[in-house]
Amino acid sequence: ASVPVFILATILRSDAPASTAVTVSADSASADAPRSLRLRPAPNKLSLLAAQPMWRPAGDVLKRGKTTEAAPLPFFGTHTATEYRQSFARWHRIYTFSAQYRIKADLARRIYDAAVTAGIEPELGFRLVRVESVFDPGAVSSAGALGLTQLMPGTARLFEPNVTRAQLLTPDVNLRIGFRYLRGLIREYKGDLKLALLVYNRGPIAVDRALSLGQSPSNGYESIVTKGYRGNGTLE
Repeated sequence: ASVPVFILATILRSDAPASTAVTVSADSASADAPRSLRLRPAPNKLSLLAAQPMWRPAGDVLKRGKTTEAAPLPFFGTHTATEYRQSFARWHRIYTFSAQYRIKADLARRIYDAAVTAGIEPELGFRLVRVESVFDPGAVSSAGALGLTQLMPGTARLFEPNVTRAQLLTPDVNLRIGFRYLRGLIREYKGDLKLALLVYNRGPIAVDRALSLGQSPSNGYESIVTKGYRGNGTLE
């Protein structure tokens, strides 16, 4: 069968020597093509066209011969659809917090993961860190509190006896201990988040003394941390 003119016009070069010109017959041309149209193919183009069909199955097109198999992409493996959804949801929240508090995504990830591991609602964790250190891992208070969650070394050693000052100035260690401490206070004070926050900030002696005297232990700290917050502080 003759090859349609519009296909030949696309594939064959028009700058081939005039001696190679061929005439396309009227019965092989498309209905709207000039009957006297002449095309000048480049050498060997006609044989190449005849040797290759105009359509090939996808399996044939994708054949590449002997090649080294590419490494699998990180998101494709044996994970379940549920695991993918959880991973995407996690990263969506991390980037949301990163944008909300204008901090780097890596720090947002550390805060988020430490809060979840400790059983603290991530939003509360971010609020605490913002008020305590303004997201500065190297923050040191005049009283000697250290790091993102402003831990006193003595308090930190109740949870990890061998922890050093230098370690408390690293994000992961500081967040791990600080959030564990806050989670323990929420449990100790029967889910009273504001009271737990006051103890976190003022210390148990000052808060218990005020309560024993019938006074309010509030110094405004708990209101700053929880302003606009509607959670109960924990993931339980």
